[in-house]
Amino acid sequence: MGICDSCHSGCCRSFAVPISGADIHQFTQYQNKNFWDFACRWEDSEGLISRNLAPHFFFEDAPDVPFVICLKHIPSASFPGTTKCRFLMECLPDEDHPKGLGRCSIYHSRPHTCRSFPAKLNNDSELAILYQLPANGRNGEPAYDLCTRQWTPADLEPNETIQSLVVAKYEMTFFKKIAVVWNQNPGPWN
Repeated sequence: MGICDSCHSGCCRSFAVPISGADIHQFTQYQNKNFWDFACRWEDSEGLISRNLAPHFFFEDAPDVPFVICLKHIPSASFPGTTKCRFLMECLPDEDHPKGLGRCSIYHSRPHTCRSFPAKLNNDSELAILYQLPANGRNGEPAYDLCTRQWTPADLEPNETIQSLVVAKYEMTFFKKIAVVWNQNPGPWN
């Protein structure tokens, strides 16, 4: 059994997930999703979301505030007062899963950012390494509890992980070029 198989998906609740232009194209063109149904902007003045990987965009209504375009969060039915990725399906708690189970409704077409979590490329972009995850993603809320143990390299699918990381880096590098052009004359968010 994999580390995620019995999880309530704390990562899909805790983190803002940056998306690339390729992700946006995938969702709008091939899955017929409306941009406003899946995308949002998250203020990122400290760079904690972009982590120098995702581009910052600026908009007319807040010209000095850097934003990252991310998957939208919506209220959680399982954990009132908390949020979750809009693509996270929640299953009710039971005896074996006291926090319930979480499953991605777009698993086979999810962004590369999600596919490679919790791995990242090392500084030379040659090796996949693991983030050391905290026990809780934010606010101490049980909904935001993360993995019950630290990940190990054996938990990752080696070929898929490195491929997803490289593709994500390439897509975000291209999306940064789009952001540079956009930011020369920022328009409205909506």
